[in-house]
Amino acid sequence: MRRPVCIACSALFVVFLILSASAARAATVLIEAEGLEDIGGWVVDQQFMDQMGSPFLLAHGLGEPVEDAVTKVDLPRAGRYRVFVRTRDWVAPWKAPGAPGKFQLLIDGKPLATTFGTEGAEWHWQDGGTVDIAKKQTTIALHDLTGFDGRCDAIVLTTDTDFTPPNDDELAAFRRKMLGLDDGPADAGQFDLVVVGGGMAGTCSAISAARLGCKVALIQNRPVLGGNNSSEVRVHLNGKINLPPYPALGNVVKELDPGFQGNARPASYYDDQKKLRVVRAEKNLHLFVNMHAFKIEKQGSRITAVIARHIRNSKELRFRGRLFADCTGDGTLGFLAGADFRMGREGKAETGESLAPEKPDKMTMGSSVQWYSGRTDRTTSFPDCPWALQFDEQTCHYLTRGDWNWETGLNRNQITEFEFIRDYALRAAFGNWSYLKNKSSKTFDYANRKLDWVAYVAGKRESRRLLGDVILQQQDIVGRKKFPDAMVTTTWTIDLHYPDPKNTKYFPGEEFRTIAKHLRISPYPVPYRCFYSRNIENLFMAGRDISVTHVALGTVRVMRTCGMMGEVVGMATSLCKQHDTTPRGVYENHFDELKQLAKKGIAITLKANTEKRLLIQ
Repeated sequence: MRRPVCIACSALFVVFLILSASAARAATVLIEAEGLEDIGGWVVDQQFMDQMGSPFLLAHGLGEPVEDAVTKVDLPRAGRYRVFVRTRDWVAPWKAPGAPGKFQLLIDGKPLATTFGTEGAEWHWQDGGTVDIAKKQTTIALHDLTGFDGRCDAIVLTTDTDFTPPNDDELAAFRRKMLGLDDGPADAGQFDLVVVGGGMAGTCSAISAARLGCKVALIQNRPVLGGNNSSEVRVHLNGKINLPPYPALGNVVKELDPGFQGNARPASYYDDQKKLRVVRAEKNLHLFVNMHAFKIEKQGSRITAVIARHIRNSKELRFRGRLFADCTGDGTLGFLAGADFRMGREGKAETGESLAPEKPDKMTMGSSVQWYSGRTDRTTSFPDCPWALQFDEQTCHYLTRGDWNWETGLNRNQITEFEFIRDYALRAAFGNWSYLKNKSSKTFDYANRKLDWVAYVAGKRESRRLLGDVILQQQDIVGRKKFPDAMVTTTWTIDLHYPDPKNTKYFPGEEFRTIAKHLRISPYPVPYRCFYSRNIENLFMAGRDISVTHVALGTVRVMRTCGMMGEVVGMATSLCKQHDTTPRGVYENHFDELKQLAKKGIAITLKANTEKRLLIQ
């Protein structure tokens, strides 16, 4: 029998605070947009909550207004309320005209006079004026006006005419008080392994440890698993599996593989449900989707617990664990724990790598917002987009699909500036498509094409890299240095991305197209010591945040390879539990046993087999 996800999306999460004890006391009500009962055509975007404080609702309609998000609110009383909406004009950082993210707030079906999302480059509380509400129970709706990524974080209704919600360091405390979170998180339990991040690396880590008898929590801040191989990002799996020195490594990857190749394809190519089915079939594995890990607890150099918040209902859980695996890609767990890390490119003098720049810098590989169009049986229109990047015959791209090389943010911080990076990619995709449809010399060729899909979850390649006892570099791979703990075979080229010079010519410093430079390698086994932190003693890592240089990341970052890392982390977890040791202790004292597990591989459990047979029937 399939177990349900441990925390289900709740309905509306609304709270109110009585600000005085008098008979005519003022009241303030906070409504978190992501917690609305029916979000309609809006989507929940949590990618930037560590920077701006919360998930939010996004009206990602590709130029067509999305269906209203609606909920009922129980107010402390009827009367006159002042209204604030936390939002922003998302193109204001570029001083672009048009404010594409316009939306209205409807109270009992009537729109307020204010149009929201029209001012301010930063997140702030836009004043919506006052409204008279006749009943204690009222209906509130977000009404999108454009389909171009309007965003709403929260709504405040207050009877106190002098009150303004905080938008600075006091905002987090205001939210906690209003949401009733001051009592702290609920206990989710004690686990042998807590895995944060449900991409291929994290999912394989969790399955492997669970099948070897460990109690595992898998925390994922989206509703689906797979990361870049999910229907939200749509990148196919690359790299080879089941190769020497451990040809059984890759069995779990194979089990999760949707079986299709191609980027920016229909959602079915990425088979989100297959990954969820395999995970939910594991009796030792407890899946927590829509949970965002944002805080850790430590004792000395050990993590003792992770605290995560549900992205719909804001409820918090504490996950106590003996071991932890950072499979976030961003190295978030390690960063919170104070793990040593590196971000950007090492200089040639430091590493001696021929592909490294002369001097170290902050450049990373970028993030992709892919898109595709489809044919229609009639002429379709698309709005002019004066707020988007502007194109002409020299600068436009005559394409029907945007692949991996629609990539942004190489010279920006992929964590602190990520909303800017994603939004710039949207301006590029929408601006180019608008030009093709409305102004280009080939508008006839695009008359019967419609923009079918544009990602709003951007696919990252690189940010933080957590440092282990070995930091793999180019010479190790090319020179085939033999490590005693050689484990996961990487087969992809050293594939490094740079701004496309043709794109730089017209968009210098703010490119949105890239090129890839490849250095071919022979299959090379990455050492186990790249998969645990050198200074946080119970922290594993698997995925693109392992201990490598920027150059070496170019080969190990593809998802089948990352999945095999996860399998090894799961195996090592079982030995840590068996021998009461640390990830480093496995290398120092039990590595022969790890090699035996790697030779044997992770078997498909009977329960998983049964589930598969049922699905076939």
